[in-house]
Amino acid sequence: MKFRRKSESDAQAAQEASDAAAAAAEPVFGPYDVDSLPEGGPERVDLGSLLVAPSEGRELRLQVDEATGAVQAVMLAAADGMIEMRAFAAPRNGDLWSDVRAQIALETTQKGGTVAERDGRFGPELVCSMPVRTPTGEAAVQPSRVIGVNGPRWFLRATLLGRPALEKEGAEEWEDAIAEVVVRRGAEAMMVGEPLPVTVPSGARRLS
Repeated sequence: MKFRRKSESDAQAAQEASDAAAAAAEPVFGPYDVDSLPEGGPERVDLGSLLVAPSEGRELRLQVDEATGAVQAVMLAAADGMIEMRAFAAPRNGDLWSDVRAQIALETTQKGGTVAERDGRFGPELVCSMPVRTPTGEAAVQPSRVIGVNGPRWFLRATLLGRPALEKEGAEEWEDAIAEVVVRRGAEAMMVGEPLPVTVPSGARRLS
């Protein structure tokens, strides 16, 4: 009996099949690209470039520039905190978050604040403290956590304010809300760093 020696092409095909099977078995975590969204999941509010799942106890708000009518940010807000989300055009295989982290750190320190980088659920994140003035004129400090996610030709920046910015261990539900976000980049050519357009659904609450 003769045994055929496995060729390099056979070995390569077997390895590719093994890699594909392993990739298929791996769980998919968000935020998601609209073209790779797994079946099922919650219903989401379609805001154009962002699809956001309603979150119990949190109100969906849109920050709108009254001069232009353009949406500047999408927010989920509750009594104890808020998430502010913005999506931007990015290189196909780039790491825009590395550049943005450095820019945020520089701007924060230039304004008298402090910033520290740490590993979080979505990778590197920034913990910032910025000196501010209250409506009554008193000096205060505003904490924030800035999370960035690099996607296929898009970048999502989520900023946590309030309690979830201070208590990492108690912010899982807020992070879950970020993980359910879907980004729709679109096929049109855009400059790197250009905000992806957000549309306002009827009945949405606007904030100037």
